[in-house]
Amino acid sequence: MKDRLIVSISPHLHKEESISKIMWMVVLSLIPSGAAGVFIFGLSALWVILLGIITALITEAALQLLTKGKISIMDGSAFLTGLLLAYNLPPKAPFWLPIVGSFFAIAIGKQIFGGLGQNIFNPALVGRVFLMASWPKHMTTFIAPQNYDAVTSATPLAMLKEGKLLEKLSYLDLFLGKRGGCIGEVCILALLLGALFLLLKGYISWHIPVTYIVTTGVFAYIFGLKGLFTGDWLFHILTGGLILGAFFMATDYVTSPLTRKGQIIFGIGCGLITAIIRLWGGYPEGASYAILMMNAATPIIDRFTRNRIYGTR
Repeated sequence: MKDRLIVSISPHLHKEESISKIMWMVVLSLIPSGAAGVFIFGLSALWVILLGIITALITEAALQLLTKGKISIMDGSAFLTGLLLAYNLPPKAPFWLPIVGSFFAIAIGKQIFGGLGQNIFNPALVGRVFLMASWPKHMTTFIAPQNYDAVTSATPLAMLKEGKLLEKLSYLDLFLGKRGGCIGEVCILALLLGALFLLLKGYISWHIPVTYIVTTGVFAYIFGLKGLFTGDWLFHILTGGLILGAFFMATDYVTSPLTRKGQIIFGIGCGLITAIIRLWGGYPEGASYAILMMNAATPIIDRFTRNRIYGTR
């Protein structure tokens, strides 16, 4: 019998990494920022996190049962969505807010497209933007840190937008989370520790987060509120959800470009939109909207930055 040449569809290279392992490693990398948020704001933050995660798991399982699909809540994707949604909420959010947000994130942001790998927008950000549009007062009501000598409960970006003085807040305060804000975004130190873990393990690359952060800082510096080249670029990097968004949401495999060139374009676009919204938009923060807008642009970025097929010009 002659030998047969068997041709199968890609991928042809096998790695030990699985989708489930990657998801749980990202969850692991986010634990420091969640722990910091609970330490800074108290146990109310923990309840928000738990409600977000539990609702996401229940929603995914229920929808998969209804559609007679495979129950896949153990792959970590629903857990991660609920966790990220909770990290984008105020620590004193009413109990129903993470429940509604996680339900919307899973049902509308993920399962309606067919589940993991088929959603075109980051589900956690879909949930957050829905909550912001529906209940803006609850989404912008923050508390002062409980385990520091609190300076203010307002977020630094909101204070800047309102023209208030920020002399009492130092860069170190911003870096350690001595400020008002969402649960998972305030402690930059904890976020960078998690991001470093993902970079060293190779789960994410530098292309999107670095270009995103640098673009935001440069644009904010050039078009400062007091004139050209007067902006406080470091302030804009250390405040809001920029670091959380750049490392943990903009790098989502499903909703970001495939090529390195495309990822750089994606990061630059996120940075420009974030800075524009912060400087001239109606909201003090723009990271969530910027990432979602660039999620929508990902297919066309992939189309024009795809690698050349071997053997073709």
